[in-house]
Amino acid sequence: MIYVPGPGRSGGPNLQSPVLLKPQLGHGKKEQSTMAGEEEVEAEVEVEQQQPCPPPLLSKSAQKKLIKQQRYEAKKAEKKALLKEQKKKEAERKRKEWEDKLAAATEEEKQQLIESKLSLRKERMDQRTEEKGKKMQRLTEAKQNGQNVVIDLEFGHLMNSSELHSLVQQIMYCYAVNARCNSPAHLWLTGCQGEMQDQLQRLPGFDKWIIEKENRPYIDAFQDQKERLVYLTADSETTLDVLDPNHIYIIGGLVDRNRWKGLTMKKAEDQGIQTAKLPIGTYLKMSSSQVLTVNQVVEILLKYLETGDWKTSFFEVIPQRKRCEAESEEGDNDIERVEKTEGKDDHEFERCDIEREEETEGKDDHEFKRQCIES
Repeated sequence: MIYVPGPGRSGGPNLQSPVLLKPQLGHGKKEQSTMAGEEEVEAEVEVEQQQPCPPPLLSKSAQKKLIKQQRYEAKKAEKKALLKEQKKKEAERKRKEWEDKLAAATEEEKQQLIESKLSLRKERMDQRTEEKGKKMQRLTEAKQNGQNVVIDLEFGHLMNSSELHSLVQQIMYCYAVNARCNSPAHLWLTGCQGEMQDQLQRLPGFDKWIIEKENRPYIDAFQDQKERLVYLTADSETTLDVLDPNHIYIIGGLVDRNRWKGLTMKKAEDQGIQTAKLPIGTYLKMSSSQVLTVNQVVEILLKYLETGDWKTSFFEVIPQRKRCEAESEEGDNDIERVEKTEGKDDHEFERCDIEREEETEGKDDHEFKRQCIES
């Protein structure tokens, strides 16, 4: 029995008037079918929500760039693996050669060979210790008289862990290259906080680096020298002709993968500080944009401080794959490079190219880390 409202005296609902409704044939089945259909729709919606959204469609130009980058990475990995295997074989060959030499020698000759090897190792260790002392002295003097170069690390929140790791490797290379220079710069790390700071702290020997480490932003660290700040950005309309020892040059520490275009320029404009770009277009054409990695910019500045020549600095640092063609009044340097490479075996030339690219994009092998620790 189901109660339905009936009309009362005033025309309103009368909830006390019972009416017995006869069930209609097939009505229950229809309701069950409708409910089952709704449950299926809800299940499909849940499945769609759980599935990841398909990646956005790329333009033809973006697809070509992606394919080109993937091919380059695959080829680079293949060459790097080949070089590693060759180094391993060379080490094995030298070890076997040493064992054969000892096996063929008399007891007296063995003793002499071992003493000679120990003496050579001690000589190398003494030389390394001497070089370390000279590096420490040069870096200490650079803190007083060197060109101030700041790496701005305030963009850590815009990068993922992989990109932060890549930037840390670049910073490690910056320090090692600077330590090897005869006239090193006075390097600064500013705005170093969060995961960026944690990754840097995990670097071997980081606490012993002779480098300025500031948790504060550079705008606060140099609040009394704002007029001397110059942000180096490819978006600037001002070209950097010479390095002024009185200026403090800032490099944006950002591995952006082309996601944050114009970010450093906007930041400098908002802060009201000067901007400048390297005179790359005057000496060569880039195959794509003029955006370089942090370590490449630092090395270019160091080369310029050493040679006073922008062209030499660009050609020695910027990888060949990023260059399109050189704009030069004199072709003597190009001819010399051709003559030097003509006599090289193709395999040897490829090996040098791989080593050069690894240096400019950030080393992380054992030997490189050893240099950073000793620096």
